[in-house]
Amino acid sequence: MKYYCIGIKGTGMSTLAQMLYDMGNEVTGYDDAKDYKFTQKGLENRGIKIFYDGNHSIDKDTIVTASRAFSDDHPEIKRIKELGLTFKPYNEVVGSITKEFNTISVSGTHGKTTTTSLLKHLFTDTIGCNYFIGDGTGHIDMKKKLLVIESDEFNRHFLSYHPKTAIITCIELEHTEIYNSIEDTIKTFEEFANKAETVIANGDDKNIRKINFNNKVIFYGENKSNDYIIKDIRLETTGSTFTLYKKDELIDTFTVPLYGHHMVMNTVASIICALDEGVSKEKIKELLVSFKNANRRFAETIVGDTIIVDDYAHHPTEVKVTLEAVRQKYPDKKLTVVFRPNTYSRTSRFKNEFAEALSVADKVYLTPIKCDRENPNDYPKIKSEDIIELIPGSELIDDDTVSKVVKDKDGVVAFMGCATVSHLIENFTKALENIE
Repeated sequence: MKYYCIGIKGTGMSTLAQMLYDMGNEVTGYDDAKDYKFTQKGLENRGIKIFYDGNHSIDKDTIVTASRAFSDDHPEIKRIKELGLTFKPYNEVVGSITKEFNTISVSGTHGKTTTTSLLKHLFTDTIGCNYFIGDGTGHIDMKKKLLVIESDEFNRHFLSYHPKTAIITCIELEHTEIYNSIEDTIKTFEEFANKAETVIANGDDKNIRKINFNNKVIFYGENKSNDYIIKDIRLETTGSTFTLYKKDELIDTFTVPLYGHHMVMNTVASIICALDEGVSKEKIKELLVSFKNANRRFAETIVGDTIIVDDYAHHPTEVKVTLEAVRQKYPDKKLTVVFRPNTYSRTSRFKNEFAEALSVADKVYLTPIKCDRENPNDYPKIKSEDIIELIPGSELIDDDTVSKVVKDKDGVVAFMGCATVSHLIENFTKALENIE
């Protein structure tokens, strides 16, 4: 079959395009962004062509899918409609793939990408698996029947998926343009979870505990009421170590080169799932030590005496725990954060929470709000300056003025946001090199 993916450089769409190609389909795509993005690597390795205008022809038997960032008014969407081509929503195309495999769906407001990446790492050289990771990487081998997929609650996409096993890392209010309350969010996760035969869930999360499960549930956490209990957590500069029990039965002590309490929880979810799939605890211990996280998850580079961290954090909780993780690894260094808010709805709803989370850093910079899918005129009362007013000493910068951050170059400079921060980092790096 032939597929045309609009917004093909997006993390989810890039991954989907790669998987469709691996399944033997002919795949091309369109994107507005001509600048290089890290999500292009997998597309280029497969020779998937990307178009940047509407001057090319598309065969009549092509199935078209599009990112939510492209509205009905976008010229390429209009052209597709005029051509009368078959259109399938992104989530339905992904859902149809999950039907073909024994699918492990990793869900949760936070931690999906890391947990999916951990499972891919634990399975690849043991029992083997296909994977869909929300950092722009995916792979399908039709001979392998196991699929590990990051399952996003955005726009309720994961309700189109068909999991055999569902993992829920945590539930918080997020995507406030989609969910009107935490109750709405919990009910949606409940509908998703009950599609699976087995659920592996964070039993310490009060919102997960509100779900009415009608299937097998395995709870994990530090509380004694869980099926798997975590004890003796040690958060050190080289990573995190903890001991895991199945009720009173000792399983083992594990170490992973990840930082923060939340990463311990994500690791435990992956361990339980791997054990359930037949991977030995000895192999899990061995593999965890060599784990490297996904793209844009605590990604570090060093320029001179400056440690640059690039992270996808875009919700207050994610910002807070990522900055705490930086403190864990670099307890004696100054911490500066450059944050790019994404979506007007999220920034408006969590203005105070963002201010509190960012205040973990010694120095805070914000850029103007970035959003491709919302009209700023619908949110006239929110701007980045509203958060800046709540954080003493914080400043507003953009791609052209990020060189201001050079005065805070000593220590760690963390760039955060789900919208790309690559230009910010590039320009900051150039400013550092000019000093050198």
